Amino acid sequence: MKVYFDASRPEHQDALRALWSATYPDRELSGLISDQWKEMGWQGRDPSTDFRGAGFLSLENLVFFAKTFSISFQHLLRKQGGKRSAWEYPFAVAGVNITFMIMQMLDLDAMKPRTFVRPVFLQILSESEWAFDLLYCVAFVVMDNQWLHRNATYMEFNDVLKSTRAQVERELLMDDVLRIEDMPSYSLLI
Repeated sequence: MKVYFDASRPEHQDALRALWSATYPDRELSGLISDQWKEMGWQGRDPSTDFRGAGFLSLENLVFFAKTFSISFQHLLRKQGGKRSAWEYPFAVAGVNITFMIMQMLDLDAMKPRTFVRPVFLQILSESEWAFDLLYCVAFVVMDNQWLHRNATYMEFNDVLKSTRAQVERELLMDDVLRIEDMPSYSLLI
């Protein structure tokens, strides 16, 4: 959580390249700073400027999603399915925001948990090292699903993120959810 993205670190550069390769396997990346990144939904030519509060973890989450659930990842990236808005959310930046939302929801930086969600999640995490990454993927598809149901526009992104958080929290607190895979919204992943 506390590892900030550092464009000078080779492993961070490699992770960006891995994201590009997983996202566009048949296209060569011209450079770590390039207009090509805008196609993925970064705000500018240099994706390193978009990580801010979610840090390197958000990049790792995007890479995990791209590699593990490539069909869902590509559907969301390409905005396939449903009636889409003329003002869609920027995919990659939305992914960074989802990582940050989960970090806040789980209250991971607090000494004492202030919510019931954190201990429930930590129990799930103790059983699966991929729990955070899987939760991220679920939250991303939930967010897109909420987006479609609302027929949202870019200006409503924060409201959609709030309702996504509420839904993810509700699902995590269900009695029969012992793993991320037990969450009802996990079925949205392909």
